Amino acid sequence: MTRRSIYFAATLCVWTSGALAQDFPNRFVTIVAPFQAGGPSDTVARLIAGPMSKALGQQVVVENTTGAGGTIGSARVAKAAPDGYTLGISGSGTHAAVEQLYANPPYHALDFAAVGLINTAPVILVAKKGLAPNTLKEFVAYLKANEKTVTEADAGIGSVSHLGCSVFKSLISVKPTVASYRGTPQATQDLLAGNVDFVCNQIVNVVGHVQNGALKAYAVTSDKRSPMLPDVPTTAEAGMPEFKITVWYGLSAPKGTPAPIIAKLNQALSAAMDDPTVVKRFADLGYDVVLPQQRSAAWFDDFMHKEIALWAKVLGSMKPAN
Repeated sequence: MTRRSIYFAATLCVWTSGALAQDFPNRFVTIVAPFQAGGPSDTVARLIAGPMSKALGQQVVVENTTGAGGTIGSARVAKAAPDGYTLGISGSGTHAAVEQLYANPPYHALDFAAVGLINTAPVILVAKKGLAPNTLKEFVAYLKANEKTVTEADAGIGSVSHLGCSVFKSLISVKPTVASYRGTPQATQDLLAGNVDFVCNQIVNVVGHVQNGALKAYAVTSDKRSPMLPDVPTTAEAGMPEFKITVWYGLSAPKGTPAPIIAKLNQALSAAMDDPTVVKRFADLGYDVVLPQQRSAAWFDDFMHKEIALWAKVLGSMKPAN
């Protein structure tokens, strides 16, 4: 290929990307939520979909493509056409930790183009109402003494409850019986019914149940207490400062999506995150909307690389699921 033909090809590529971006979107955009309806990723997707529709001038619809710890839905996004019309909710398990959780994942952690980080929240360690311990220290002692009979719930491999309790258990060297569920709603319902003993859950899933006394909370994995649960100590305050986890959700597109389209999607996402209804709802659920200086696609891409390295270190010694 001659220098002139290389220049022509590069110029054509830039022109084509620009033309596509000017026309984008000319039909509806799909956001894939890789977990069950009613769960956290679904809630996040549906909260941003309306305001994004308004910003883009086209409908943004949410589809739940579930199974295999969120990897089926995320694989759908990774393998979709890189045209901006198929997006996905990304998180720690489905993106940052996927290659530590599965021997043969259906996609790689970096098979995506970052659109933007949406929000963050702590994990909260909660137990059924009737469990005897009342503090984190008491619970750790109880768990060590009753390791074979205490039951932990999680929402499946790669879920926040699975990752959170994996870290917690590694810190105290215990292996209780684990009951895995198809999704967070079922795990939470069995915890409320007293059929399982504890879970390391996202605060959004249990804040109401802790507030009304239906569940017992031991600690949140953040640097400061949650304004939604001001009486629940941080893990540092409760005597386990090394137990720190941040839940996060972002929006991703297939790798190779043109930069001008990513920029349009990022602008629409940022507009959604400034929507007063979205801000209030996220706050009510215990989420923190990310700051304006943390909303660029480049910032999220850098964040993703750091999260991948973090979970590789945390989960490197775990046996893959398949």
